[in-house]
Amino acid sequence: MTTGIVRRLVDEHGYGFVSSNAGKDIFFHYSQLQGIKFNSLKEGQSVIYKVGLGEKGFVAKEIKPAQD
Repeated sequence: MTTGIVRRLVDEHGYGFVSSNAGKDIFFHYSQLQGIKFNSLKEGQSVIYKVGLGEKGFVAKEIKPAQD
């Protein structure tokens, strides 16, 4: 699992981006959230996730809130 920060949320479409270790932002869809609802996510929030390959490149999967 990778730790990252929620960088951007697009509420009206249900997706966003999280930071990666490589310094690039990775796309995620709300359907990949676990243990948290999309409308409770905040930009700047720490999350853990797995990186997978989607149709257009890397995607964040199995996203969970990080334990602080």
